[in-house]
Amino acid sequence: MKSFPLIVPAMLIAAVSAVHASEVVIDQQNKEFSEKSVHIKVGDSVKFVNKDDIVHEVHSDSDGNDFDLGAQKPGAETAHTFDKPGTVKVRCAIHPKMKLEVVVE
Repeated sequence: MKSFPLIVPAMLIAAVSAVHASEVVIDQQNKEFSEKSVHIKVGDSVKFVNKDDIVHEVHSDSDGNDFDLGAQKPGAETAHTFDKPGTVKVRCAIHPKMKLEVVVE
């Protein structure tokens, strides 16, 4: 099996990448994000936890890092993985004063 030696390094790279990825938890409470800014690495994710008793809609229109997590009911947890470097401006579509900056390095 000539392909076996090539498969093992690919599997190791995938396993190492998975080990190094991390998750940052950002709470949504009192119509605010728990942090104003976070720094993460490419491949890391941010989990948004709605601790309010109202709906939030987390999204970003930042070039190359745009996303929309949709409506998050109270108690909901939704994560987004950031796979490109850059500064991402995250907002709540319902509550425009909710702002978070995610710096992806």
